[in-house]
Amino acid sequence: MDKILIIEDSRAQAEYLKSILGTDYEVTICLAGEEGFRKAKAEAFSLIFLDIIMPDVDGFSLLRRLQETILTKYTPVILVSGLADVQHEEKGLTLGAVDYITKPFSPITVRARANIHIKLHHYQMQFMQQATMDQLTGVANRRRYENDSILKWREAIRLGLSFSVCMFDIDKFKMYNDTFGHPAGDKVISAVAKTASSFLQRSTDFFGRYGGEEFVAILIGNDAKSAFEFLKTIRQAVEDLHIPHDPSVAPWVTISIGGVTLLPKDGDRYEDYLKIADNMLYKAKHNGRNMVVWSNSGKEEWLER
Repeated sequence: MDKILIIEDSRAQAEYLKSILGTDYEVTICLAGEEGFRKAKAEAFSLIFLDIIMPDVDGFSLLRRLQETILTKYTPVILVSGLADVQHEEKGLTLGAVDYITKPFSPITVRARANIHIKLHHYQMQFMQQATMDQLTGVANRRRYENDSILKWREAIRLGLSFSVCMFDIDKFKMYNDTFGHPAGDKVISAVAKTASSFLQRSTDFFGRYGGEEFVAILIGNDAKSAFEFLKTIRQAVEDLHIPHDPSVAPWVTISIGGVTLLPKDGDRYEDYLKIADNMLYKAKHNGRNMVVWSNSGKEEWLER
């Protein structure tokens, strides 16, 4: 059953909306804007009804925050208001609301709007998944990475959370292709992607194919030490697949990983730290491969072995 969030400071109005929608949807009510924002980030809702005028936060400001937050960016929002003027409706739609309904509610209208926007949301999510998925591996593709990396960077700055970005590379992959052929190489790429992505399942994590045999991962909230240890676990999991390599190179297929953890702030550039992660990957390759090399804010470096 699809889930709907109602953010409305009037309990009577919120309960009335719930009575209209509760038969067909799982409805949650929040009577304050900040509470609603936290709830919207914590659960996956198919639709949000948002009151414009609330005592603790302006509905338009909250809408803007929902649009700028990764976890709520694509959740459709219907604005609810007792104001029927065109200026407020235009402002809400310009900020990203999918619809605007005025009080008093018509039950038929509310149900019809909810139904159509939830259906459109499902279609959008299906389309986005297809358009931003790497066809070989099933993980996010480069296009998705370029979008999500900046959104996650901005969110980490706004929330004051640590941010880690790391680059993966399959060791001696060209020699693997030369020895076993490209179809076998594609299977290796898929196996590495499946293994690594199985560890990166939090809503704040990102894992995608950067290109060729390279992958990229982003973690929010981990300090440098825990990120380093976590990526060592992933590296070991790939080695434990025991995919035979060319015996003259290595017994098994392995990966090298380079990364950096920092507490980003306004004025920092994501590209600078991505370059540090890439440099850490180069050092992992230079120091023998099949290892993790990590940087703490570009200052302190840790080698796995």
